[in-house]
Amino acid sequence: MAAPRYKCYVDTIAARILSGELPPGTKLPAHRTFAADEKTSLVTASRIYKELISLGLVRGETGRGTFVRDISLLPTFSIEQDVMPEMYDLNFIYPEITGQETLLRRSLRQLSMSGDLDSLLHYQPHAGRRHERVITAQHLKLRGFSSVNPETVVIVSGAQHGLATIVLGMFSPGDVIATDALTYPGFKALAQMYHIDLVAIPITESGPDLTAFAQICGHRKIRGYFTMPTLHNPLGWVMDLSSRKALINLARKHQFWLIEDGSYSFLQKTAPPPLAELAPDITFYVTGFSKNIATGFRVGLVVAPPEQIANLERIIRITTWNTPALTTAIISEWLEQGDAEKLEKRKRRDAKNRQDIVRRIFTDFPYIAHPCSYFLWIPLPPGVRCDIVISHLRDANIVVSSAESYAVTRDIPQAIRVAISSLTYDELEMVLQTIKQAIVYFIDF
Repeated sequence: MAAPRYKCYVDTIAARILSGELPPGTKLPAHRTFAADEKTSLVTASRIYKELISLGLVRGETGRGTFVRDISLLPTFSIEQDVMPEMYDLNFIYPEITGQETLLRRSLRQLSMSGDLDSLLHYQPHAGRRHERVITAQHLKLRGFSSVNPETVVIVSGAQHGLATIVLGMFSPGDVIATDALTYPGFKALAQMYHIDLVAIPITESGPDLTAFAQICGHRKIRGYFTMPTLHNPLGWVMDLSSRKALINLARKHQFWLIEDGSYSFLQKTAPPPLAELAPDITFYVTGFSKNIATGFRVGLVVAPPEQIANLERIIRITTWNTPALTTAIISEWLEQGDAEKLEKRKRRDAKNRQDIVRRIFTDFPYIAHPCSYFLWIPLPPGVRCDIVISHLRDANIVVSSAESYAVTRDIPQAIRVAISSLTYDELEMVLQTIKQAIVYFIDF
């Protein structure tokens, strides 16, 4: 059986891209021009281009046209990227502070002499051991919670597992979850895997456009909203109190859940109360200990409405049974002894120092960043293409994240996100200079 005519066109153009005949950056003819040249309908031409976009071979840019992508670039979701040891990694965030290994040795010694060491060898309660839930609940006071009932806290294997637990426990394939037009790639990947329909909420300089969100709620059945009010990744905003209250009112009116990601909230010393503090009956709060303590500790927390705890425990049982007792014991000790709080304070100072370097280098160049965060967002000048910049930087052994990793809309901005946590200060300064030079080089290219 012969393939449909449009498929033949798709296969032919795809082959030309894969062979290198159509190199990255090549502009394809406009839809009408293609239709006229190939003597086909405009509908067929549009279908061909749409399929090439879905295959990841080309990218459509509003007002500019359709361009061949660099297919050698790393995968779409930044959480799926692999970075070689010789590369400067400005994609992932894993802040490290000297002295953490000393704390780990101390904890391991104390555990080895514990009279209850045998308990770590057995299955644990799905939501975590009671005394550790008490300790972690107490820790959440540093995140703006006035008080948290330990019975509403579950311990999970990192913030990403916490998000997966919420989605699997509370939503069904086909449900609609709203999120900011630029959002955390890990949630995008999770939604795609579970066939959740993401709806993009337009963004402003200081947070989501809640007026536009209200209009969307008027014609779409929204089941949830994923948000990072303190502190947004990748744009670094901290939502003000009035916006938080307006968002909660919108959620109550249209009856949808709030999913609040607080993974970077430790970088903002003072902030308005979490949504989960203001509206605990409709909010799931997620955080982890990868950024504020160490990435190797795959431990996270979910604070949930009391009546939903059983749903989350069911998913934890299905996915991991329980978070490993050894890591939760170490984390709990660091929380209880105040070590975690000291690490957070040092990392806030470290992040500020790094942002000072950013500000010095990009003083005459537009970028977006929180003054104490480990990342920045760089909108590229008109005419400068994201994939070309990323490809150029990769040739220099520098890996950054593309806007595509974060964009929920089909109209993807030309921008990059740069993580600044993993290099020494001298390396960071050198690499940021290289990034700036690369962007400037392509302005008049």
